Amino acid sequence: MAIEPVIARDGEEHGAVPVANAATEHAEVAESSEGAIHVVLKAEEIFNVGGFPITNSLLLTWITMAVLIVFALSFRRKLAMIPGKLQAGVEWAFEGVLNYMAETLESMELARRFFPLIATIFLFVLVANELAFLPGVGTSLGLDNGHGALTPLLRAPAADLNFTLALAIISFLTIEITGVLTLGLLKYGGKFVNFSSPVDFAVGLIELVSNLGRLISFSFRLFGNIFAGEVMILVAAFFLPYFLPVPLMAFEVFVGFIQAVVFAMLTLFFIKLAVMEPHGETSH
Repeated sequence: MAIEPVIARDGEEHGAVPVANAATEHAEVAESSEGAIHVVLKAEEIFNVGGFPITNSLLLTWITMAVLIVFALSFRRKLAMIPGKLQAGVEWAFEGVLNYMAETLESMELARRFFPLIATIFLFVLVANELAFLPGVGTSLGLDNGHGALTPLLRAPAADLNFTLALAIISFLTIEITGVLTLGLLKYGGKFVNFSSPVDFAVGLIELVSNLGRLISFSFRLFGNIFAGEVMILVAAFFLPYFLPVPLMAFEVFVGFIQAVVFAMLTLFFIKLAVMEPHGETSH
């Protein structure tokens, strides 16, 4: 059996199709009737509402939201003065995270302000990553695409760059707006535009580029890890379907947890950097 990129079927009767077209259109692994492994990069449209495309990754994103909302409402109704095991465990985890944030930000007020954001990012990314390992997600559960193959009905949200980029934009805007509101526009801007010396000016430009680069690092780190794991598991299932995928899936479950922690922690650390006084202006 050969492993080869997908080639658009529109051009089969006219000869070879440029490889660039295949590279841009395909990236999720799926086995075809010819025995090849196909890779589909972008999320695939399932249907559309008023011209707005609903993709398979967007469907699983909505399911993730529904799971978190239902759990939150159910948990809230069961709150008691004498906590049970679940309530005690959640309270212990939340208290530990809140204290860690207060220690990092050096302010309990800031910790309480940003705790909902950090906790939401972690839980959302974690649940989205782990739901991707449910049976049928990205594989057997799908719709006929008209070419004798299935279009997966559900796909890991983080395997779609739109999802990770949206999270990155939220984190980026939160970080920058926090810095401006805490330090003031001029003082915060002084971190990036400083004419006091040539060295400070160069350092400021480097900081500016580094700040803008967070959009790329945030989004592509999460996307790359989840997408690569998805491809690796399905390629392993293609060659050794009864042995290799299980340990790889267990590893990717752990990777999904780590990526949720990394995204939330980086957001916290960058907020800390944003609210710090510019170098040389701290009080002595």
